[in-house]
Amino acid sequence: MEANFKQTTTDKEERYSLFLPQFELLISNEKEEVSVLANACAALHEAFGFFWVGFYLVKNDKLILGPFQGSVACYHIRKGKGVCGTSWAESRTLIVPDVEQFPGHIACSSLSRSEIVVPILADEQVKGVLDIDSDVLNSFNEIDRYYLEKVAAVIAKTLYY
Repeated sequence: MEANFKQTTTDKEERYSLFLPQFELLISNEKEEVSVLANACAALHEAFGFFWVGFYLVKNDKLILGPFQGSVACYHIRKGKGVCGTSWAESRTLIVPDVEQFPGHIACSSLSRSEIVVPILADEQVKGVLDIDSDVLNSFNEIDRYYLEKVAAVIAKTLYY
């Protein structure tokens, strides 16, 4: 399936609303975790031009780096550490307007300025997190939260149910 994820509109909500159905079609009926997450990264990166987008997966009581688009990243994150580990520990989306102000922020890239981390939940357990960084302060808001939680739910439904 070929999808056109390049968007011409500048309205964030409209871009997400156009993206979501295309994304659902892209990953529907696919159960290979790495493949789904790799295409999810590519689609989000292409559609929105995020500085860094990727997944960390829960494995052996740690978050382990999964598929991503962007510069090199941290391999392991412990539960409760950094933005990703805190999102995992609290089972909730975190929006960080300025990563320098987040206690214990793990700086995989010194160019990252703001971040959103969305847990991927299945059977009330975090299976991993979707991590998106921006090189601009205060890039993420409630629109991002709303739609990226929908993206995470589509991933969870596709892979874990």
